[in-house]
Amino acid sequence: MAGLLRYLVQRLVGLAVSLGLVALVVFLLLRTLPGDPARVIAGVFATEEDVRRIRSQLHLDRPLPVQFGLFALQLLRGDLGVSARTSEPVVREIASRFPATVKLAIASMLLAASVGIPLGVLAATRARSPLDLGISTFVLFGISMPVYWLGILLIFVFAVQLRWLPAAGADRPASLVLPAVTLALLSLALITRMTRSSMLEVLRQDYIRTARAKGLRPLHVLFRHGLQNAFLPVLTVLGLQFGELLGGAVLTETVFSWPGIGRLLVDSILARDYPVVQGIVLVFAALFALVNLLVDLLYGLVDPRVRMA
Repeated sequence: MAGLLRYLVQRLVGLAVSLGLVALVVFLLLRTLPGDPARVIAGVFATEEDVRRIRSQLHLDRPLPVQFGLFALQLLRGDLGVSARTSEPVVREIASRFPATVKLAIASMLLAASVGIPLGVLAATRARSPLDLGISTFVLFGISMPVYWLGILLIFVFAVQLRWLPAAGADRPASLVLPAVTLALLSLALITRMTRSSMLEVLRQDYIRTARAKGLRPLHVLFRHGLQNAFLPVLTVLGLQFGELLGGAVLTETVFSWPGIGRLLVDSILARDYPVVQGIVLVFAALFALVNLLVDLLYGLVDPRVRMA
């Protein structure tokens, strides 16, 4: 128990340091963009007084170290600032879009895992067969296909030509299908490849041959002795992919006009809304790190031999 507590403290300290570095990097990168963000936010017909007011609101009239110091103090208080476009707190802006992103991420992850793991197991049990070749070709397609192109293709086929599904928005349950399928393809391909690779390694082990020699049922050997011992690398991929999906599917949400934080990030970058962009990036980083921490803790449940140092 003491080892687990020490491990958690170390990871949380590392998380805090990482978030501090992320805050510094995103702060500096945003300030290197060309143009005057205050004028972009104010609009074409804004007066100089309006521009000065926005510049003061964003602290852009202060020296760069002072700007970052004020930003860091806000973060320590748990305050992500106020949106320059809507004058709403950044936390509220993100919270209003976050459920849509979580909904899309969970649907995509469930689809990817429920299809990818069985495909990987099937490919491993039929290694070097035409079926394995077909699955490997599909995996290559899934990894290589650009998300935005797949999304446009699905919209053209299922929304424009067949008229089975809505092309954009999130106003009805069917609106989730196309973005979830688009977002799931890459994760599905990676999960399939990792499951196949891990299962092939496990199926060559002596204890698998011993289990078969004892006359155990093939499915029992495959899943109880095979997949269970091959699952740790697959769990790692599941965690990484879910962390990325929770981080906002920027291209997918933009293509399908999905009202999540990925689309909010794109809109905020185009509007040069510094507080919202900084807040979203920090939330992305925190979610990704927390999901990875949760996956590491789950290792001990999947394999009791794993102990946290």
